[in-house]
Amino acid sequence: MSLHIPFENSYVDLPDRLFARQKPTPVRAPKLIAYNAPLGAELGITEDTDEAELAQVFSGTQLPEGSDPIAQLYAGHQFGNWNPQLGDGRAVLLGESNGYDIQLKGSGKTPFSRRGDGRSWLGPVLREYIVSEAMHAFGVPTTRALAAVETGETVFRERPQPGGILTRVASSHIRVGTFQVLAARQDIEGLQSLMSYSCARHYPEASSPAEFLASVIARQAALVAHWMALGFIHGVMNTDNCSISGETIDYGPCAFMDAFHPGKVFSSIDHYGRYAYGNQPEIAAWNMAQLATALLPLESNSDAAVQEFTKLVHAMPEMIRTGWRNRFAAKLGITEVVAEDEDLIADLLEIMTDTKVDFTNSFRVLTDGTATESPLGANDTFQNWHSRWQRRLEAETADPKATMAAANPVRIPRNHRIEALIQAALQGDYAPFHRLHAALAQPFEVIEEFADLTAPPEPEEVVTHTFCGT
Repeated sequence: MSLHIPFENSYVDLPDRLFARQKPTPVRAPKLIAYNAPLGAELGITEDTDEAELAQVFSGTQLPEGSDPIAQLYAGHQFGNWNPQLGDGRAVLLGESNGYDIQLKGSGKTPFSRRGDGRSWLGPVLREYIVSEAMHAFGVPTTRALAAVETGETVFRERPQPGGILTRVASSHIRVGTFQVLAARQDIEGLQSLMSYSCARHYPEASSPAEFLASVIARQAALVAHWMALGFIHGVMNTDNCSISGETIDYGPCAFMDAFHPGKVFSSIDHYGRYAYGNQPEIAAWNMAQLATALLPLESNSDAAVQEFTKLVHAMPEMIRTGWRNRFAAKLGITEVVAEDEDLIADLLEIMTDTKVDFTNSFRVLTDGTATESPLGANDTFQNWHSRWQRRLEAETADPKATMAAANPVRIPRNHRIEALIQAALQGDYAPFHRLHAALAQPFEVIEEFADLTAPPEPEEVVTHTFCGT
């Protein structure tokens, strides 16, 4: 084989009840859609090969040398309801390279498939590739996309669809639900092993459950604040979709808002708005409370631990709020943030809600100085707000325009553009996929070639619901 991946397989040194050894299921006619060569180089992958071999490897049809493939076990709260056993039902971890997991999604049945077929159809593969790589370009901690492959096979959902496989890269795939499954089974030995492994891999400064919990909370708080500043809605913040590394993971029914509203929901399965845009800070704290509960069996003095863990979790909302304030202040050109800036931010968001203006484009017209001529500027309340904002910027020593240009993307993965590229791909046309991917590689740069990609959807293009990849 001309492709070489310098695999390590440290996860299999953990208790074997945390995983099942599982090879990916070969597919009939794999065809490469995309390979992320710069990311491959970061992982230490060397390749002197063609697309056919890449398709064989990243479809799971040909197993790379050194791989020890497994499906991981975890549990989780799904929409607040406890499920005692979940796990990788359609994914296989090939191994680690340069400290990062390499996982195939849509690679066939595993012991955790729960009557599923273990496959993915093409749409979610393309969505996750585009959105995860865009998030990386935004500077958001995230899983990455290494490759996307057609399988040449049909997947049956509401109707027959072409199959696809995504190769996903992550700092690890350890979730809150990984700890929960061991705690629920009262597996103290396994729980201690998992925490020690997680600390060594992600938080070497942590040496106790409390220090570990505090570190995870800090990363999750920063992550959610970053999501909010981009108008991003994860869509399915179950504890099995919450990574302890602080990365965005599991891009299922995710979406970026067009018109701003704090109650916005896109997920077709979120019937009551649990994971609405404005609820994400509260849910992140709830998830950390579940991690805290799972870590309690590791403490000899449970009463003292409950008090300490509770204090850590209760501090999280203010951490998110601080991160939110700092990120939105930067979107307004403010670097020397004071408490009063929160009112300025909140008032703008209220105006945006009332006027139903586009979230991303509104911050861009503020950045380039054309807001008063935009739909936002037609609002009388906005005119008063604009005057307040300009007075506030007089106190700034840094260049507000430069601060705003670095905080406000020109282009985002708009839902209607993703839907359009999926529909084109179903007809065999991947040009829209590659074009959007290229446009989002430098999302803060004004590039005339991609000017059309900044437009909000026309009424007939509006995407109201997004769907999980299962």
